Amino acid sequence: MKQKAWYFDASSCIGCKTCEMACKDTNDLQVGVRLRRVREYGGGHWIVRNGFEQPAGVFTYFVSTSCMHCQEPPCVNVCPAGAMQKREEDGIVVVDSEKCIGCGYCQWACPYDAPRLDPTTHIMRKCDMCIDLQDRGEKPACVANCPMRCLDFGELEELRAKYGDVDTIMPLPSGDVTKPSFVVTPPKYPSQSAGGRIRDLMEA
Repeated sequence: MKQKAWYFDASSCIGCKTCEMACKDTNDLQVGVRLRRVREYGGGHWIVRNGFEQPAGVFTYFVSTSCMHCQEPPCVNVCPAGAMQKREEDGIVVVDSEKCIGCGYCQWACPYDAPRLDPTTHIMRKCDMCIDLQDRGEKPACVANCPMRCLDFGELEELRAKYGDVDTIMPLPSGDVTKPSFVVTPPKYPSQSAGGRIRDLMEA
């Protein structure tokens, strides 16, 4: 089975959130519903040197996430209505709105917190990788609008051949959990990331 996937370049992202806005506009999302989110992650501390406090090991970077269209999607496994489905032709995980009962189990099960409840329709919504745009030969909205060209999409094996096989970056869970269809270029100082935290937690 072919598997469509995301690529994200954490070394170049400036956190402008254009991908978020493009996604909201394209999908006509309600206030509070975000199918793609940009999180700021950072850390470091202060030390006293020559009587003055100075920053030590300070770092920050941004991570743009959405549904990872996992190869082992827990959302599909827990959905009691069979509304969450993984398409055989491209591996994209979609929601069947005719079956969805809005129970939220998929959101609880997803380690990326990707599915979101639409407050108007009371149906779960999530990134479908803009399959309607793809059908017209266009790129997903987030990819097409990123000013830094930090996002890309395509066949998973092709992305791995082009960018490498790293699929984990803090603060996201290990790729071993769900086998996300995701390839990432780490930030310039990845060794520091273990000691960080999400810096925009209220937004995330």
